[in-house]
Amino acid sequence: MELRQLAVVVAVAEEGGFTAAAQRLRTVQSTVSTVVRALERDLGTPLFHRTTHRVILTPAGEAFVPAARAALEAAERARAAVSPVRGRVRLGVRPGLLADLHRVLDRLRHTHPRVELEVRCGPAESTVDVTLTSAADLAPSTEVTLLPAEELVLATAPGGSQSAPADLSALSLAGFPAGWAIREAVDRAFPHRRISLEVDDLAVATGLVRAGLAACVLPASAAARFPELTVRRFERPVPWQLAAVHRAGVSPAVAAVLAQLG
Repeated sequence: MELRQLAVVVAVAEEGGFTAAAQRLRTVQSTVSTVVRALERDLGTPLFHRTTHRVILTPAGEAFVPAARAALEAAERARAAVSPVRGRVRLGVRPGLLADLHRVLDRLRHTHPRVELEVRCGPAESTVDVTLTSAADLAPSTEVTLLPAEELVLATAPGGSQSAPADLSALSLAGFPAGWAIREAVDRAFPHRRISLEVDDLAVATGLVRAGLAACVLPASAAARFPELTVRRFERPVPWQLAAVHRAGVSPAVAAVLAQLG
């Protein structure tokens, strides 16, 4: 039994599905499924009941996941005990960019407890050490670390087709304010679409979608956090990639933050 297997099982349990877990782990769904099946074979018992829209822990899974989580935390504490990395890092994040920021902070706290991360949400500032932004907004000469590439998808109420229409002009859409990177990406990809409801909160937007009041274009990793919604992919993929902008020759503390972001 490997720590990686434990991490995959915990991610599936916490995210409620294989697709969402794959997004969180920066891998593909087939890899997550293969790892879980292999571990279930080794244990001689299933850990999850698979359903159409989500997975549910079996009694064996209910017993296994807390122990797996404790083992992962113990491994992180052991790693952190010998980590020499320390310092304060100021991270600037444009609104709406990182739906799982809390997970980045939690991983950093366990892996490098001597690194203090100060997060500032809003427009880019010259006073921060790292700025998280959309790769489409970068200047050619910018020193960056690219995060894993993904795509924008259309989130709709449960049920219906798994493919998204190429023309969104007939849909009622929940959108985000000017200045949000998601808004700018959608403006570029769908210049003729109509925003019926503008909100400044991801949870509010997905609540409108869940109620059938609107659809919403989101990064796939953000949409995967809401497994009750239908995620519809565009026939011509709309790219979405984040980038961490920083100075050349970063400090060990900044390098630790970049590693967690990626």
